[in-house]
Amino acid sequence: MTYCCGILVRSGLVMIGDTRTNAGLDNIATYRKLHIFEKPGERIVALAAAGNLAVTQAVLSYLNEGIEDPETGEIKTLMEMPSMFKAAQLVGDAVRKVRTVDGPSLELSASGFDVSILVGGQIGGGRLRLFMVYRAGNFIEATEDTPYLQIGEHKYGKPILDRAVTYETELLDALKLGLISMDSTMRSNLGVGMPIDILTVERDALRADRNIRIEQDEPYFHNLREQWSTALRQAHLAIARPPYPPVDDGHDASVPLHRHSA
Repeated sequence: MTYCCGILVRSGLVMIGDTRTNAGLDNIATYRKLHIFEKPGERIVALAAAGNLAVTQAVLSYLNEGIEDPETGEIKTLMEMPSMFKAAQLVGDAVRKVRTVDGPSLELSASGFDVSILVGGQIGGGRLRLFMVYRAGNFIEATEDTPYLQIGEHKYGKPILDRAVTYETELLDALKLGLISMDSTMRSNLGVGMPIDILTVERDALRADRNIRIEQDEPYFHNLREQWSTALRQAHLAIARPPYPPVDDGHDASVPLHRHSA
């Protein structure tokens, strides 16, 4: 299992991915899921991948080595794409190519053909953008109304982002919220785990601002986890208890009890 998220705000982009790969109860390994293609001053493109590890590694190999254009015979690589839209299209092409080669055999296996990829970054004078590529090779884009995208085990971290992230959120606050979202996911799903890879990109910088791996004993993340747990406990204690009275024989007759007896 995996959890990766990308957050696109006015001031920049945050991408976060865990590194847990679980092939069974007694076979847990660490693999980097956040991959960066960068030429400072020209482009910064980041991919975060979830799904079948063999599929995601094959997709990355095609993006590095190139995919042949069936019409022109030209070999296209991610580092040569002229825009983020074209970059997302190439990632979709790579997913479809892997599906053509390996899909039939994978569909017959227990794992199946499973892959989803976040593609975020900025190329040349184009916009800073964030896409999510599906297993069919098609994709959607983050917008000002929905400024984040998630892949993998997303349900535990989604409420944090839903409640707190907007397009106007500052970049470091978006990173903080992404880390809280990751912590919430790790607490609820053992298939998501440390270390955590993070990337921040300031708008129009065309380079990575932060490219860091957070290990288990990293002080800031440890403190963030503790403070968030404390804040949640304090918040629920500060809210008034429900005013609903217990059921008894002297209840208000105007309020139905909806009892069912055998």
